[in-house]
Amino acid sequence: MKVLVTDPISEAGIERLREAGHVVEKGYDLEGPALLDAVADAHGLIVRSGTRVDAELFDAAPDLVIVGRAGIGVDNIDTDAATDNGVIVANAPEGNVRAAAEHTVAMAFAAARSIPQAHTRLTDGEWAKGDYLGTELGGATLGIVGLGRVGQEVAKRLDGLGMEMIAFDPYIGEERAARLGAELVEFEECLERADFLTVHTPLTPETEGMIAEEELALLGDGFLINCARGGVVDEAALADAVDTGPLAGAAVDVFADEPIDADNPLLDAEDVVVTPHLGASTSAAQEHVAVSTADQVAAALADEPVVNALNAPSVDESAFRRIKPYADLAETAGRVAAQTFDGRPVQVTVRYEGDIVEEDVELITASALKGAFAPLEWSVNAVNAPRVAEERGVEVTEEKTRQAEDFQSLVTVSVGDGENSVSVCGTLFAGDDPRIVRIDGYRVDAVPYGQMLVARNYDTPGVIGFVGTVLGDADVNIAGMFNARETIGGEALTVYNLDEEIPDDALETLLADERMIEMRKIKLDSPNGRE
Repeated sequence: MKVLVTDPISEAGIERLREAGHVVEKGYDLEGPALLDAVADAHGLIVRSGTRVDAELFDAAPDLVIVGRAGIGVDNIDTDAATDNGVIVANAPEGNVRAAAEHTVAMAFAAARSIPQAHTRLTDGEWAKGDYLGTELGGATLGIVGLGRVGQEVAKRLDGLGMEMIAFDPYIGEERAARLGAELVEFEECLERADFLTVHTPLTPETEGMIAEEELALLGDGFLINCARGGVVDEAALADAVDTGPLAGAAVDVFADEPIDADNPLLDAEDVVVTPHLGASTSAAQEHVAVSTADQVAAALADEPVVNALNAPSVDESAFRRIKPYADLAETAGRVAAQTFDGRPVQVTVRYEGDIVEEDVELITASALKGAFAPLEWSVNAVNAPRVAEERGVEVTEEKTRQAEDFQSLVTVSVGDGENSVSVCGTLFAGDDPRIVRIDGYRVDAVPYGQMLVARNYDTPGVIGFVGTVLGDADVNIAGMFNARETIGGEALTVYNLDEEIPDDALETLLADERMIEMRKIKLDSPNGRE
């Protein structure tokens, strides 16, 4: 598959994609119509901040599966348009975390001790020792706006200096903050109490300009450090607050417009330290980011869940290996349920029983929806399945119980129209061997792969033989069979694994027999090399 890279990344990432068997094309100067032409046949796209990925680009790239951002910020990517087109957007939040945190700490020291200013005057021949009276970080209060990955790493590093730490982040729990040694407070209190304020939020409509004149006034004579995203802090207001008060100083690595305009007021502010977006600029960070992004692109192109997907369910890397088999199982159960159900589904229920309830199941539910909608919507995937459900008016329900009869973990996908429904239960044997163990309450032990036939019939002598004869006459081999019944002579359900798809005329012959109630052809992938 083709992967287009439009912004420079480490060659380690390029090589990773080639090792996975993909064709990598570099287009670092592409823009406008040339960019649209280049992405037209691409399956993967890797960018940094220099490429604008908008709705027009998605419209021009019908085969696109994933956009990988080699870095953290995705404000140059229209994530809503990506979701509408079923395209995964993923970033690399871990690759440059250490580098960004270390640069933040360095900028805090640089601002507190006026290191760049003193250096410049000394190299110009001035011994200006008496002009600089620095501020110690030890014992001061550190305010952190955004206690995400980078914010947490900054907290760990500055905690050793004996700083009192407070933080504003509406998306983190008090217990987690406490483990980092930080007290959670409201935004205004964070500004008022902080001697040093460091910003670690993404650029969103909600965070754009969130620190402006009024907020800087609350900070008083403190220091502000922004190594997150340009646009979060009002640059003109910051320059004025440092030049005329009340701020003692600032350190800025990111800007609203990059490269920075020559007339940016921060360049003329004496007590502002500026660097040209160096937060992730270490050789190790660049390699980590490139490899991480490449791995996620490769995973998406292999139809595997993406760890750092932003518009699709994602899981921590440590949990990924445990969850992935259940995601595959849920998708399969959804496919079987949808292909067995006769009607227009308006309800999809995913029920979790046993140990699996302890995991983050968002990805598993999305995979179940992908499977349930697969026969109805060719473009459905785990990215846009929740949106497809919403647009179709399909009610999606999750149920959980820690008790699971007979199995350590059980995942059930039910598809219904409000009156009738079909439920399919699956589990894993030996950790990763999928089994369908119930269909509408009938206990089976079916291996879900390839061509399958689900038959409901009356439990009378000769039925299975009759089915075998008809299939044999049609040159269709039975690879496996799993039978269940309610009572002797009552209704029974049988699942057949077939080596070939059953012809329509053979299916009609079977259904013409009065002993047969219903028969459904099921078509699945052929995992684990089965043919």
